[in-house]
Amino acid sequence: MNEADRIGAHLEGSLAAIGALREQIPTLNAIAALVVERLRAGGTLYTAGNGGSAAHALHLAEELIGRYRRDRSALAAVCLNADPTALTCIANDFGYEAVFARQCQALLGPADVLLVLSTSGRSPNIVAALRVARQRGAATVGLLGSGGGPSAELCDQILLAPGDHPAHVQEAHQVALHVICEIVEENLGTRDEV
Repeated sequence: MNEADRIGAHLEGSLAAIGALREQIPTLNAIAALVVERLRAGGTLYTAGNGGSAAHALHLAEELIGRYRRDRSALAAVCLNADPTALTCIANDFGYEAVFARQCQALLGPADVLLVLSTSGRSPNIVAALRVARQRGAATVGLLGSGGGPSAELCDQILLAPGDHPAHVQEAHQVALHVICEIVEENLGTRDEV
């Protein structure tokens, strides 16, 4: 396969994964509605992921705290993979599997939402965080790939991005995150003076 064919194949895979999100419009709407409901009631959206999914988790939290398209009040969002001191402390003392679960034990309550991103749904630290979130009474949302893995059973709402290639799953997740931001901002976009 030459480079032009390789680029074309990647683009086709990306377009297919993103295009398949049309079939999940009701799911995307339900996820956004859940986030809106919890934030409106005073809850916080917590996000988590590993690798590229960690970047997406951080991106979602910063869009809600800052802004997506328009000036508005800040929305309560925390990315659990954003604090390297917490991550390294927990990983050192309890193991990497506990890096998100330990934070969930400390932070999550029944008004909150934990939104995780995983291309496989099998990351032990994501599964452990979802278990703790359920124990704490928080709502759980998964933006997953590859059939969802064990994470799927622990999520109240699941968006399964199609595709066998993790990059295509992540590309679909990025689009889904922007859709969620759009709906949340539309519903909670009042402006307070800073």
